[in-house]
Amino acid sequence: MRSFLTPLVDADAGAFVLRNARTRGVVASELLPAFDSKSRQVGLLGRESLPPLAAMLIAPTNAIHTFFMKFPIDVIFVAKDGRVVKIRSALRAWRLSACLRGHAVIEMAADTVARTGTIVGDRLTVEPR
Repeated sequence: MRSFLTPLVDADAGAFVLRNARTRGVVASELLPAFDSKSRQVGLLGRESLPPLAAMLIAPTNAIHTFFMKFPIDVIFVAKDGRVVKIRSALRAWRLSACLRGHAVIEMAADTVARTGTIVGDRLTVEPR
């Protein structure tokens, strides 16, 4: 089965946006894919912040940690088809979070989930700009 992230594999992430299929709103316009082992391990570590329209997409994974993070993040756990299965808002440093049904994790600046109106059950899509 293909993943909702398939368009980003072997492509320029700058050519795509992350969109909420229910609201048709853009959730993120700057996509930071982390699909290989090294980029998944590093994630957002070392960053001071994340721009409001940026999202790190980590796959495959169903768990993350915020050890050594310098800022809180919103975390969306997504199934392979892009369906939102769990949300953690403003997750602070030194926390763990997991979702057994998750295939990928989307990490964004705190308050992005509320600002975009994203809820559990929504379907996120990767679409051309």
